Amino acid sequence: MFQSFDSAGDPTVGKPRVALLRQWLKENGLDGFVVPRADEHQGEYVPPRSNRLRWLTGFSGSAGVAIVLARSAYIFVDGRYTLQVRDEVDLDIFTVESLIDNPPASWIRENLPKGARLGIDPWLHTMGEVKALTAAAEKVGAVLVPLARNPIDAIWEDQPDAPLAPVEIHPEAFAGELAKDKLKRLAAAIENDGATHAILTDPSSLAWAFNIRGGDVPHTPLALGFAILAADGSHAVFMDKRKLGRTEEAYLTQLADIKAPGKLDDAVAALAKSGAKIALDPVLAADRLRALIEDNGGTVVQAPDPARLPRATKNAAEIAGTRAAHRRDGAAVAKLLCWLDRQEPGKLDEIAVVTKLEECRRQTGEETQMPLRDVSFDTISGAGPNGAIMHYRVSKATSRVLATGELFLLDSGAQYQDGTTDITRTMPVGKPTEEMRERFTLVLKGMIAISLARFPAGTRGADIDALARIALWKHGLDYAHGTGHGVGSYLAVHEGPQRIAKTGMEKLLAGMILSNEPGYYKEGHYGIRLENLILVTQAGELPGGDIAMHGFETLTLAPFDQRLLRADLLTREELDWLNAYHARVLAEIGPMLDGETLAWLEKATAQIA
Repeated sequence: MFQSFDSAGDPTVGKPRVALLRQWLKENGLDGFVVPRADEHQGEYVPPRSNRLRWLTGFSGSAGVAIVLARSAYIFVDGRYTLQVRDEVDLDIFTVESLIDNPPASWIRENLPKGARLGIDPWLHTMGEVKALTAAAEKVGAVLVPLARNPIDAIWEDQPDAPLAPVEIHPEAFAGELAKDKLKRLAAAIENDGATHAILTDPSSLAWAFNIRGGDVPHTPLALGFAILAADGSHAVFMDKRKLGRTEEAYLTQLADIKAPGKLDDAVAALAKSGAKIALDPVLAADRLRALIEDNGGTVVQAPDPARLPRATKNAAEIAGTRAAHRRDGAAVAKLLCWLDRQEPGKLDEIAVVTKLEECRRQTGEETQMPLRDVSFDTISGAGPNGAIMHYRVSKATSRVLATGELFLLDSGAQYQDGTTDITRTMPVGKPTEEMRERFTLVLKGMIAISLARFPAGTRGADIDALARIALWKHGLDYAHGTGHGVGSYLAVHEGPQRIAKTGMEKLLAGMILSNEPGYYKEGHYGIRLENLILVTQAGELPGGDIAMHGFETLTLAPFDQRLLRADLLTREELDWLNAYHARVLAEIGPMLDGETLAWLEKATAQIA
């Protein structure tokens, strides 16, 4: 089983561990320490060894920060985790703050005492974060202190070892381009940025550039490591050779020098001393790398990760792969939904549904000779009030029965070698209320608005985010998360820089894959979210228009539950989209199904008058 259902609770979390940290800080002349939910690569998923925030606080979410002082402690989370944090963290020890409205830098400006010495691990904060934290501390007369060793590592007695999952070569048939050709493009981009070198700190960029995959973090096929790329083509990869088989080592050796991870500091310092101009992405790169370069006489060139945009704009092979993956995944989801409809309310719990869904994906993968490699994230299986917790993670302690009269929210995804999927559907258990039906339809209207959008080149995610919210806004409703995130190609299910959100500043380029997932959450009662993945396309000129427009192709193939639909709230255009989508779902995944499941799908995709 790919997903663990262990509870986050641990009696040694919270007060005992905070006490150990405070003792260490006192012994080392510090007044506080910042504990981010990050590793050296700033990825969403971190190996168990690096999940220091969870070890200290019990919080298991994917974004958060703690600040521990001598007599107080704070944990910062965003709107996705306002309910979850209260279930997982000892609120007698930690005060909850908003990561968005009052982030650590703002909190420091208002609360850190004058003269305080606040420690940080410079490997765990980006250049941009450290700049903001330093400015905030200086404003109140405090000092930000970069530490040579993380104090959590000093007090965590049974800290796991660094991961050593084997590396595999990602075939050209799925990658669509040889690594040597990608590296030539990246070398040219580095030179165009006015740099002699660039450090790839994001393992997704490392995986994409060298056409490799791994298994060092949960649910994302990454091999943790760094690369120094040179404009002259003399590249180096910093990765533990114990991850490499003979074939993989021979393959990588043709592309770069392979060095031990512990050699990275010396290599960066040596380049800096030689006068190198080294590009770092200020949003991704650890501040420790900036300090290494500047302290050794080198020049930091602040530039975006050169692999980020090429990785985000999928090529023809990657697009073909994701279409195939979504047909296969849609068939698996249909099997699950058909099975779910046959179950009696009150007999299933959330874990049983997750287990069955993994079984359906495995079975479909075996039938199509494209095995399920992993889930792409921990499935969100939320019944009733658990569905209102946006990033709820089911455990043995929290699993609820799917009870009649409630809604059930299922947000899941899969990793296949040809593509990454992410889909959310919301279903009624028994008869839904009229309020549930109305709000489901308002959320669906938002999804359809994004699906139908046409926009000129240069449009950003922020420019269209409101389209998904207008129907809800007209009823005094909203949701506290972005409308869409980028998605990788057998890589991270949450990929940047593209996103559809109020903060989505990246232009939407043809070939980018994003999610389209508006929602509504009634705390303590139910949650509604609907999610399809969409591909940015060049739609050409529209009739009567005079400029080329972009649009979206919907990739996900699974029906929406018509029992929750109020067709009278849909416009003719929206109803036509829904009917056409359901007809396409039946046409594309119907041939992969038979018997009871095919009959169920025919009914679920029936045209709405």
